Amino acid sequence: MSRKYFGTDGVRGVAGEPPLTPEFVLKLGQAAGAYFKSHDRRPVVLLGKDTRQSCDLLEAALAAGLMSQGVRVEHLGVLPTPGVAYLTKQLGATAGVMISASHNPYQDNGIKFFSAQGDKLPDEVELEIEKLLEQDLKTDGIGTVADFREAERMYLDFLASKGRSLEGLKIVLDTANGATYRLAHRLFQRLGAEVFVMFNTPDGRNINKGCGSTHPEFLKAQVVEMGYDLGVAFDGDGDRAILIDRQGREFHGDHVLYLNALVRREPGVVGTLMSNMGLEVKLREAGITFYRTAVGDRYVYEKLRASSLTLGGEQSGHILFLDHAPTGDGMLTAVLTLSAMLESGRDLVEWHDALPMFPQLLKNVRVRDKHALMQKPELHAAITQAEARLAGQGRINVRPSGTEPLVRVMVEGPAELIEGVSAEVVQLVQRLDEA
Repeated sequence: MSRKYFGTDGVRGVAGEPPLTPEFVLKLGQAAGAYFKSHDRRPVVLLGKDTRQSCDLLEAALAAGLMSQGVRVEHLGVLPTPGVAYLTKQLGATAGVMISASHNPYQDNGIKFFSAQGDKLPDEVELEIEKLLEQDLKTDGIGTVADFREAERMYLDFLASKGRSLEGLKIVLDTANGATYRLAHRLFQRLGAEVFVMFNTPDGRNINKGCGSTHPEFLKAQVVEMGYDLGVAFDGDGDRAILIDRQGREFHGDHVLYLNALVRREPGVVGTLMSNMGLEVKLREAGITFYRTAVGDRYVYEKLRASSLTLGGEQSGHILFLDHAPTGDGMLTAVLTLSAMLESGRDLVEWHDALPMFPQLLKNVRVRDKHALMQKPELHAAITQAEARLAGQGRINVRPSGTEPLVRVMVEGPAELIEGVSAEVVQLVQRLDEA
């Protein structure tokens, strides 16, 4: 049975529009509260948020719904998503909730639930909550609400305990005007680095706007112009990190996986269908098995658990270190990667050069109905033809975005081939959408 409201990353949408209206979020809080209370006589739910202007509204509605079922709500305030996951497990809460739309623009928002173990709720639990949404739930007890004022301190202590001294490093930070804006510079200064921080003045509307891990152009320029050793860009909710080397080059998730896999001597690494073939080839040369999953940290997590591995992630900078945390954490990724870099005695420039990438072209096509379009036989025929043209020299992946009305077309292989192949498939997607 498929889920109606929950996607790969919780409930997402434009704030104020279905499904993210205050009325729906109130009902979602009631349904989730009823589920939690059926499994915990005195449920406690931790509630965090990023810096979007709609977070306060959705937070109030969700908290009211939870409290109507007798749940005690502990507000964490603005905190990265992985901070909510960490504290949920650390404090023994029944569940955690993050209000954020990650790297999306400020108009979007979302609600993501965490289990008592700090990982995402299983599909079957989300289905149970959706069933309760269809019921006319009555008030079942009166919950209470409080601010948990130790959230930032506890989370920072945890992150700082994971890294070695970064003394001597000069780092530029881009906090995306998001959830890491109060914490990132404090963490890296605490570890001894010299820090310059940018995009740390959120106004409710500037989260991810021309900044952060999806827009690192200004950060690249600043690292080079200021003569700093490296840069780190986070996304709006702080679960991703993109690094920049001193030459202004992007050190993305594939580079991060390669560096950490070799320094940590991992037996295997999990990536996705979007991971560059260059990573797979270089890991194989190092005797490290590489596994691919569908796109999404949920699938990377499941494969890691099933294979008893600890390191996996995506090009976007969403990296999982399951020996340290149950979910992706941008600040943790940066701290562990820089610690591994220092241990290796090689800087990011050397590690970047050590991993030659196959040319890869990614096009995002905005469409009206991504799921209907993906069922079109004409599209599948075009993909088959494209694979034949690449003739084993590359690959193509066409998929719907998990969070936006987009179809993503990725073609990888020789530069002289991928431009033409990509253009043909993109044009077909556009024609099918207009038909």
